[in-house]
Amino acid sequence: MPQGIRKAAVAGSFYPERCREVKRYIRGFNAAFDRLSIKKEILDIRPRTVIVPHAGYIYSGFTANFAYRFLKHTKPKRIIVIGPSHHYYFKGVSASYFENYETPCGDIKIDTPYLFALAKKFNIGFDPRAHEKEHSTEVQMPFIKHYFHQIKVIELIYGDVSPKELTMIITALLNNPDNAVVISSDLSHFYPLKKAKMLDRHCLRAVAKLDPNELKQCEACGITGITAMILAAKKLGLSSKLLDYSTSANTTHDESSVVGYMSAMFYKPINP
Repeated sequence: MPQGIRKAAVAGSFYPERCREVKRYIRGFNAAFDRLSIKKEILDIRPRTVIVPHAGYIYSGFTANFAYRFLKHTKPKRIIVIGPSHHYYFKGVSASYFENYETPCGDIKIDTPYLFALAKKFNIGFDPRAHEKEHSTEVQMPFIKHYFHQIKVIELIYGDVSPKELTMIITALLNNPDNAVVISSDLSHFYPLKKAKMLDRHCLRAVAKLDPNELKQCEACGITGITAMILAAKKLGLSSKLLDYSTSANTTHDESSVVGYMSAMFYKPINP
């Protein structure tokens, strides 16, 4: 298995390559978050999993940060980031078998002993081509480094895999109280704003109601991950809460062709 560092591939494009600029972005996101009126009972939720978008920070960073503001209150020993492969077709799930994950604000330790055990149980391999340019998982790492400092991570990228297979992995991960899971997905791509919102509404309803049938009309690039998370939540008795929805039009002001973004959290209800 490879050693060394999982090099950052999209620093300087999807997010800044300098730490101070990453921190500047997050300060801005948090200033906007802190101006919102959110009920205390919601702020007190400790999620086990979040769904976050993975576009450039200028487009979807606020929506992603919204979820990390909740996740930061949890105390996991490791965070497993799961995202779809955009650039390379393969079957199954591939993990980063490296020692560290590079971010602008310092490397994050990869929990290789836990990964080896997980990989053995679920036959998770390693295809370096899946990790060379993948942004869906990488853009999450600067957020994780910012909010969790010394946390360990695992990167799982899925290709052609069934929701059932991914559900089994997610369920096993969440059966361990030391784990938090990040599911990475954007929503519809390149529709006019009105059409995008119509399609994205199905994705939002699916998560809010834990109803995978709503996903039949959802056009998310990480729909397998969203489906698997909904199925895992139903198995584990988790509740869901939508956090933020936005589109690229919020930044570009171009409503002719937009990308949709959602953040959400899954948590154990206090009074199920």
